[in-house]
Amino acid sequence: MTSTPSQKTSILLMLGSVVLFAINVLLIRGLSLYFPAADGWVASLFRGIVGLIIVGALFHGRGLQFTHLFTKPLLIIRGLMGGFGILSFYITVVHLGAGRSVIINLSYPMFGSLFAAIWLKEFLPIRSWLWMFAGFTGLVIFLEIDLHAGVNLYDLLGLAGAIAAGIVVVLIRQLRHSEHTATIYASQCFASAMFAAWPALGPTLSLPGNAVLLMIVGAAIVAIAQLAMTHAYRTLSVARGSSIQMILPIITALGGFIYFDEHFTSIEILGAALTLLATWQVIRTPAPTIEPAPSCS
Repeated sequence: MTSTPSQKTSILLMLGSVVLFAINVLLIRGLSLYFPAADGWVASLFRGIVGLIIVGALFHGRGLQFTHLFTKPLLIIRGLMGGFGILSFYITVVHLGAGRSVIINLSYPMFGSLFAAIWLKEFLPIRSWLWMFAGFTGLVIFLEIDLHAGVNLYDLLGLAGAIAAGIVVVLIRQLRHSEHTATIYASQCFASAMFAAWPALGPTLSLPGNAVLLMIVGAAIVAIAQLAMTHAYRTLSVARGSSIQMILPIITALGGFIYFDEHFTSIEILGAALTLLATWQVIRTPAPTIEPAPSCS
C-alpha cells in the first residue's frame, strides 16, 4: 500500500470499504441484540486496539511509524478529530436516535468538500455541489428524519462531529504526501482506544468469550475497510470519496432487510435511489486537478 492507486482502483477501494463498514455495523447490531453490553463504546475500544495490532503486524518495518503519532502535529490532530467524531456520534445516537444522528453525521461530505476547496484547492463545479445536496436530501427522505423537531445541544454536538469528520478526510488527503497509509490509520486507532478505554472497560470485561471473538472479527473488518478508504484518498478528491461513503446507510439498511426482517416504504426507497443517483453523478464528474501523492515507503 505504498504506491498511488489509479482513480478506478480508488473508487473500487472506496466502494469496498463501504461494504465492509456496513458488515461491521450489522455484526455489532446483531451482537448487541444478544449481548447488550456490546455497545458502541465497546466496539470503538476494539476498533482501536485491534486496528493497532493489525497495522503493526502488517506494516511494521514497511512504512508504519508509530513515533509519528506523538511527534507529527497533523497526525495528532487527525487522531483527535477522528476520536472526537466517533465519540460525538455514539453520544448522539443514544440521545437523538439512530436516524437523526446519522443524517447529521452524513453532512460531513459537504463540510469536507468546503474545507478541501479552501485548504487543498480542490474546487468543485456547481453541478457537483448540487448533486451532493441532492444525495443528502435523499438520505433525509430514506431515514424519514423530521428536521423540524427543533435544535438542541445534542444536535450541535452531532454537527460538531460532522465538521470533525470533514476535517479528517481533508487531513487524510494532506497527509498522503508524507505519511504511509498505515500510519494515518494508526492515529485513528490510538485516539479511538483512548477515548473509549474508560467507559468501555467494565462492559468489555462482562462479555463472554464468543462475544469477544466476534467483536475482534468486527474490528478486523473495520481495520481493512479503514485502510482501503485511507489508501483510496491518495487519488480520490474529498468530494468523490466522501460522496461514496454516503451509500453506507443504504447498504446497511439492505442488510437489515435481509438479516433482521426490516421493511421500507416506497418513499424511503425513492430517497435511497436519489442518493445512489447523486453519488454516481458526483463520481462521474471530472476530478479536480490535483497532484499525485508520492510513494510513502
